[in-house]
Amino acid sequence: MAHYAKVLNGRVENVIVAEADFFDSFVDDSPGEWLQTSYKTFEGVHLGEDNLPDGGVALRGNYANVGMVYDEDLDAFYWPQPFASWTFNAEKFKWEPPTPCPGGELMAGTYYEWNENDLVWEQIGELPSE
Repeated sequence: MAHYAKVLNGRVENVIVAEADFFDSFVDDSPGEWLQTSYKTFEGVHLGEDNLPDGGVALRGNYANVGMVYDEDLDAFYWPQPFASWTFNAEKFKWEPPTPCPGGELMAGTYYEWNENDLVWEQIGELPSE
């Protein structure tokens, strides 16, 4: 099975799974272009069955999802810019904040949210302790 993303005006509109021989005869005359995508591609790296990098060929930056951007120059899928202060990492095909989230986005049950006005991460909650 292969995965295909329908791209219209630089945005992913649909993602389907189809047998390659079916897709070759698939007729869709609506506007847009179908591009192959790989569910094993994440941040420019191909992942093996164990979801660890396996040295395989990464296809188009990330696995396509509805709402993602398709950048023709990079031949890559990535999410739209979430905040004006974030910069694009063209090696990982993702947007990054000016300062990293404390301990990642989830650390020991603590959740953070980006505050664009103050350009800081703010704690917004914690998981209850058991």
